[in-house]
Amino acid sequence: MINNPFSLSGKNLVITGASSGIGRQCAITANTLGAFVILLGRSNQRLNETASLLSNKNYLLLATDITDYELTSNSLEELLKDLKIDGIVHAAGISTTLPLRNITPPKLQPFFETNVFAPINITKLLIKAKFVNPQGMSIIFISSVMGIVGEMGKTTYSLTKGALVAGAKSLALELANKKIRVNCILPGVVETPMSINAVYSKDAETYDKIKSHHPLGLGMPEDVANACAFLLSDGARWITGTNLVVDGGYTAR
Repeated sequence: MINNPFSLSGKNLVITGASSGIGRQCAITANTLGAFVILLGRSNQRLNETASLLSNKNYLLLATDITDYELTSNSLEELLKDLKIDGIVHAAGISTTLPLRNITPPKLQPFFETNVFAPINITKLLIKAKFVNPQGMSIIFISSVMGIVGEMGKTTYSLTKGALVAGAKSLALELANKKIRVNCILPGVVETPMSINAVYSKDAETYDKIKSHHPLGLGMPEDVANACAFLLSDGARWITGTNLVVDGGYTAR
């Protein structure tokens, strides 16, 4: 009998931003494929809403502000105890549209804290010998096409997502000897609560223009979650230090 290399059965996965959008769908998809999921998000209520959508009870929840680095590390360490981790999906993130004239260091800070500093902090904790599965681990940073291409008003967002793209490559080299793979997924515009609240969604003409830049239309959280499932699986065991672009053709323009 041939083992399914794309199964997530028996894997323990940590997923941030699991209370909505891409993170929530990653939790649902991974759990459906057999994974035990450890879900992080700000709101305990919304995490429980995610849990109610899972196909089984193989999960743990941690309501935390991931930008409170020490508290998150301590809480996560206590929650996991001696659990071995097979994969991490860093799905938590924030976005903005801001012209250069309005960018200041204080305005940049929260975006780097959430999109860059927090996932690095969690990664640093979970690659400790007591947590990492000696058989291997897959780390995924949810970046964005804005990490490799430009768009007017997206400088702040692009700075943080580009940092993930660059940092993941160096991390992939640094951690390869521990059988830890590190990759980025770069979505185009996905229909999530964050995109619905974006500036471009408030104007029909602008929204249609954004949609037209995606030859296959706007994405759904499932599209990104399926890509995550692949990179988390043993089927991707020889893939590290790369970017998986999931953008409906946005960067093919």
